[in-house]
Amino acid sequence: MDLIAIFQKYPDHESCIEHLENVRWGDKPTCPHCGSKYVARKSENDRIGRWNCHRCRNSYNVLSGTIFQQTKQPLQKWFLAIFLLLNVKKSLSSYQLARDLDINQKTAWLMASKIRGQMGKDNVGMLQGIIKYNECYIGGTPRKTHKHTDDNPNKRGRGKKQAVIGAIERGGEIKAGPVKNTTSNTPSTFISASIDRIGSTLMTDGCKSYRTVQSTMSCAVINHQRQYTDGLIYTGTTERFWTLSRRTWYAVITITKLKYTHRYITEVCYKYNNRQHKDTWSNYQSNIV
Repeated sequence: MDLIAIFQKYPDHESCIEHLENVRWGDKPTCPHCGSKYVARKSENDRIGRWNCHRCRNSYNVLSGTIFQQTKQPLQKWFLAIFLLLNVKKSLSSYQLARDLDINQKTAWLMASKIRGQMGKDNVGMLQGIIKYNECYIGGTPRKTHKHTDDNPNKRGRGKKQAVIGAIERGGEIKAGPVKNTTSNTPSTFISASIDRIGSTLMTDGCKSYRTVQSTMSCAVINHQRQYTDGLIYTGTTERFWTLSRRTWYAVITITKLKYTHRYITEVCYKYNNRQHKDTWSNYQSNIV
């Protein structure tokens, strides 16, 4: 599916509703309020796609309970926004999205925020096998490369940045997210919720905060003060992922507050986990309703 195909296949609101009904219900429409299948289409000239439930007596449409609910924007613009966000490797700013869709910037930001929020509902199971684990710090003001004095407010350091931790299967999926700190309890909590410890091997660097984890499961440690690879032991995959995350932040989302970091990390994770899908737009649509 490409941009031209979306314009041609979904030219109006009615065609978009028909598509979402087919994706969400197929030939068995169901009430989103009570789950009943005793429903009937409601005839209204000015409101397309309305249904009545005979059990709970509610009126609804296929947009109920989705990111499109109560939207004032045409569904075609929603479809285009989804495609544009999925198709760019380093994300898309709300200002650029507003120009592309001819809408208000605040509206574009809200649409993009809802689309990214839906990406966070992607069903990623417990990671297994060879797992590479690492952390990074994202956000803050980029430091100037031509000054290294103590009075330089942009000198190297964590500063006011957001800590992010993540784990990647070798050749598989990733789980990542922002945390308040990177003390010894944080990695252990994250790993318990994300990694199947039985039968898995964790690859980390020599950071002291990982010692608690290393005592609870099979681990392989690479000392970055001496070397970055030791045969098959390395954490370079996570480093490349953090590089992409930072480029997304600095190149596109330079004025975003740190409290929104999780939304953009979710977007980068979703694109990484679905990198093998040939039609990411259709795959996203199947999970949106």
